[in-house]
Amino acid sequence: MSTVEATPQAGFAARLLQAGAHQKLLAFMSLIILLIGFSLASPNFMQTSNIIAILQATSVNGVLAIAATLVIITGGIDLSVGTLMTFCAVIAGVVLTYWGLPLPFGVLAAIGAGALCGLTSGTFVAKMKIPPFIATLGMMLMLKGLSLVISGTRPIYFNDTPGFTEISRGSLIGEVIPALPIPNGVLILFLVAIAASYILGRTVLGRYTFALGSNEESVRLSGVNTDAWKMAVYALAGGICGIAGLLIASRLNSAQPALGLGYELEAIAAVVIGGTSLAGGRGTILGTLIGALIMAVLANGLRILSVAQEWQTVVTGAIIILAVYADMMRKRRMG
Repeated sequence: MSTVEATPQAGFAARLLQAGAHQKLLAFMSLIILLIGFSLASPNFMQTSNIIAILQATSVNGVLAIAATLVIITGGIDLSVGTLMTFCAVIAGVVLTYWGLPLPFGVLAAIGAGALCGLTSGTFVAKMKIPPFIATLGMMLMLKGLSLVISGTRPIYFNDTPGFTEISRGSLIGEVIPALPIPNGVLILFLVAIAASYILGRTVLGRYTFALGSNEESVRLSGVNTDAWKMAVYALAGGICGIAGLLIASRLNSAQPALGLGYELEAIAAVVIGGTSLAGGRGTILGTLIGALIMAVLANGLRILSVAQEWQTVVTGAIIILAVYADMMRKRRMG
């Protein structure tokens, strides 16, 4: 009896893994095609300075996309990741510039503020049963307003904070290997990706993250406190947004309170392109990284080819629609 019952489940799991691997391969091949195409279209594309610029742009969007991946795997959505990034940057600015505290306090404050805001969003979703779309939309608007209020609607500069710009623009690797001036922001992106992959693949939190997205009701009926685990995922995603806030503030050497809107769309696009299902229960950090690189390469290539900004936005929207449609086709094939 157990063998008969296990066979359909094993077959579904095999199809699920095959679909995920196929999507990652398709995304990777798309990235290669974009690199080759833009290289042939413009000799400036493959220059070292431009590749570094692409990687630098990927670092912020990639970290945000990793945060969005965790939430989407649970079957939710987080529209506040962009404004949360900005809010965390503003908090770092207050701690470091207004209060004059040392750099580690600003880093901890940004990550802690992000985790607290993520926990709040998770509470809205898990305890108050507000749909994730509405809960995080409301959080997005609140954080946008709070960023403007706290900063007095003015940018906060980090000129008097030694070492702050090195968080994103410095290069520890370049100091050791001058031929590889890879920015610290890119190094932080990969460290965050490795940590998130480990959490998803090797920890109880990771297992429940996938379980919540696959069948939350079954997990609840088995005696698991699903609300607590869901809140933990949102809090973790918020902390990661705090890291993104530090990266963008370091890159700009300022906290721009009006920045943030629109970043959530690019993050979600990277997640979907990388093969994470919007229905939840499936996704990988590697796929998300590939999706973030595709978004950064596409934006950079179109800019080098002097394509107008408004048309770049059109292309981004079209890619999101195609990626979601591809996800729907995968689900239909899996039955």
